[in-house]
Amino acid sequence: MSRVCSICGKGIQYGNNVSHANNKTKKVSFPNLHTVKAAVPGGGNKRIKVCAKCLKAGKVAKASAKNKKPF
Repeated sequence: MSRVCSICGKGIQYGNNVSHANNKTKKVSFPNLHTVKAAVPGGGNKRIKVCAKCLKAGKVAKASAKNKKPF
């Protein structure tokens, strides 16, 4: 499963935990991703993973009820 934002490409960041004694251990930071149903420009809806920053900025057009496909 991909841990990358579909809009901005934000992904995993690697770094170190640094203690008071300057000991370093590896750490991983994951982006705040949400699975969202978004409206596709060609028509219809698609599920994509989007980071919280892109959702808040309004870079994603969420799927509306009228775009839903009947059963």
